Parts: sequence; structure tokens; C-alpha cells
Amino acid sequence: MTRPAARKIYAHAKLRRLRRAHGLNQVELARELGISTSYLNQIEHSQRPLTAPVLLRIAEVLGVEPEFFSDTDEERLATDLRTALADEACGGAVPPEQVTEVSRDHPELARALVALHRRYREAVEHVAGPAVTRPAAEPQDEVRDFFYTHHNHIDPLDRAAEVLAGALDAPPGGRSAPSLAALLADRHGVRVTETDHRDTADLRRYDPATRVLRLSPWLTDGQRAFQLATQLALLEQRELLDELVAEAGLTSPQAESLARIGLANYYAGAVLMPYTAVHAAAEELRYDIELLQARFGVGFETVCHRLSTLQRTGRRGVPFSFLRADRAGNISKRQSATGFHFSRLGGTCPLWTVYEAFSAPGRILTQVAEMPDGKRYFWIARTVTHGGHGQRAARAEFAVALGCELRHAHRLVFAEGTALDDPRAATPIGLGCRICERTDCTQRARPPAANPLTVDPNHRTRIPYPVVGEPHPST
Repeated sequence: MTRPAARKIYAHAKLRRLRRAHGLNQVELARELGISTSYLNQIEHSQRPLTAPVLLRIAEVLGVEPEFFSDTDEERLATDLRTALADEACGGAVPPEQVTEVSRDHPELARALVALHRRYREAVEHVAGPAVTRPAAEPQDEVRDFFYTHHNHIDPLDRAAEVLAGALDAPPGGRSAPSLAALLADRHGVRVTETDHRDTADLRRYDPATRVLRLSPWLTDGQRAFQLATQLALLEQRELLDELVAEAGLTSPQAESLARIGLANYYAGAVLMPYTAVHAAAEELRYDIELLQARFGVGFETVCHRLSTLQRTGRRGVPFSFLRADRAGNISKRQSATGFHFSRLGGTCPLWTVYEAFSAPGRILTQVAEMPDGKRYFWIARTVTHGGHGQRAARAEFAVALGCELRHAHRLVFAEGTALDDPRAATPIGLGCRICERTDCTQRARPPAANPLTVDPNHRTRIPYPVVGEPHPST
């Protein structure tokens, strides 16, 4: 099987901004890098890609990580900008290449436009319903942005969790629950008990006045250990959590509360699956999720979530995007260490394998997906079920998915037998019908963003999607 060629890295305007921030001109930086001024000028204007030696030298001289020149930040910003400009109030879609150019070379301008559009939408909603007061930004979006800025890896928490895991008198994973409960009792005087079996509302409930932690009796060993480790994070890592939340610059108490819970959950996952151990196991087992489940005694979703965080400098895993969605397309979890981003508004692509997973419960499905810009990703998806204890208990079903750039897919056991180098094996998907420019999709719910109306040679206007009352072209 031929591995996809590594994508070339261009500095674009990043190197020019970084050089100016250090007070250097091109001649001075070229001298420091040991290259000619003309070569540096070509790199800054994206006429030449960054070679590995030059990239490492730039990182050393200017004090940045090589990942600084990754284009994932620009791709995410371009998605947000494209969504904003696709709004009818903005007068129609802007060509994708122009959106990419603005996001890449003028990110401050792009962020300002995105922020302006958000304020406009908030003003429209306020006029439509003045009795409803909304925060300046959605708390969950702010928290997602915070984790994305850190490439879904919070190194101080990860290292603190690894220290705790090493001190436990038990192997990591679900089997560590008794040791974690003992630690809560010895260090904090916390007594762990179970809630009534008829109470299914809360998995974990802590009363600081009585120092009693109540856990649902329906938790598996892995879930119980996770909740215990989360409570330890809130008690023992309070200063670090507060510091990380303060640095995030969140704009509302709701966002700060969500961020603190998210960071505590991150710590808990890192206690159950310590970085060094899980990274070594993932590479050894070629990211076989079910084998990792068995080794660490945790659930499918927990393993997927943890694999999306393995971005420690010097010991990186496959950079994954992770998400969880329901049948209606609502995405309740979304973390990313890659450049793959869907629109925040208007739903996602129905051709994406995450939705096909609902038709094959419990089975792992795979997909090579190609975006409109030609970038291809490898996805795996499977359903998971929450709740459901007893005949009358409510059950919640979700699809969880992990995706990586196609160039990393050869490292995954799930890619065996897939023609990764054959473009015909890829499913064309989009960022969501609201901003997708594909004109040949029979599944779309809105006209293409790039060209909503097309005209045939006989000057008849054709709408490339069904209007109300009109049968679909495929029927």
C-alpha cells in the first residue's frame, strides 16, 4: 500500500509577522538562518516550501515550535469566515480562494469580520426577542476554542495526572477506582457512597459541607474511576485549573464554569490513561480502539477522546479530530488537533460516515472523505449508548468519530485494505450545506454557496437542488 505523500509546508505571512515581531529585517534573519536573502524572500511569499532543516532552524532562532507553521489555525479561521460571509445579509458568497487568502495572510482582519458577524447575529436575535438576554458568545463555543488553541492538549494537567497515576497502588484505567476512593478519603476526608438506584439524574454529586461524594450505582468500573479522578482534580488541582481558566480570557461565568469542568475531565482521562503508557500502547496496537479499551478498562468513547489529546512535544501521536453527534446532527462534543472543521452554523454534511453509523449500531465504519479544497481525511465512526439501566430507563444513542489527515492513516489498523492512494475511494463531503460550494451533490439542503444559481446554454436558470414541492432529480 502506497503511503500518501507528505504535504508541503509553506510559511505564508506567518514568518514575515514573526520576523517583524523580533525586530529583524530579511537580511538579518537570513544571516541567522544561514540562507540567502532571496531564498528567505521566496519563503515569506510562499514561492518556496519550508524544508525540514530550514523549518527546524527557524524554530530554534525565533523560539517557536515547528507546529507554529501548521495551517490548521488558518483552516479553522477560514471556515468561520466562510460561514459569516455566507450569511444572506453579507450579500452572497465570497470565492473560497479569497477567504483562504484573507485568513492566511490577514488573520486579524478575518477574526474581526467573524466577531462582527457574531455581534450582528446577536443584535438580530435581540431585536427578534428582546426579553431573551444572551451572553456575548456561546459558552460552549468559547470553551471549544480554548481547547482548540491548545491543539486539544493541556500539558501541565497531563503531566500532573501522570504523576498521580504513577503514585496509585493500582494499574491505570478502570481498575484504579478503589485506590482513587482511598486517596479521596486519606487526603481530603471525602466519603464515597452511592445514590439511590432510582436516581438516574446525576453520575456524580459532591456535597462540600459534608464531604460526601455520591456516585450512580450504574457506573462501570471505568466510569466510576473517571468520576473519582474528576473529583480529585477539582480538589487537588484547583490552583492549576483556576490559572488555566484565567489565561483563557473567557467572557462569562458560564464559560469559565464549563472550562473548569472540561479541564477536570481532561485530568481524569489522563489519570486513567497516563500519557506515556497510552501513547506507547497506541503505537504498539496501531490505534486499535477495542484493544486499548481492554488494556485500560475504559469505554470506547473514553479511548477516542484520549487519543485526540496525544500531542505532547517530542512524543506526538496521530493528530485526530474527535466528536460526538446524535441522529439529528447535534454535535455535543468536538475537539480537534487537525485542520478538519465543520461550520458552527447550519448543520454538517449528511454524507459523512458519522451519520451512517446509526444504521449499523456497534460496528466500526470507515471512510475516506474529501473536502471541497481537495484535502482528504480518514474517518472511523461507531455508535455508543448511554443510560438504559432497567426496562423503563431512558437511553441515549450517539455516534462518536475519530478522523485524521489521510497521510497519517497508514498508522491505523482500521485503514488496512483501504486504497488510501486511490482518489476514487474518497467520498466527497462538505463543510455543511450552508457554506458548501459543491454543485454536483444530490443530498444538499441549500443552494451551493459559491454559485447558488447556474444558467444552461439555453439561458434557462437551473437551481441545483430541489425547491419546495419539486421532486428530487433522482426520483
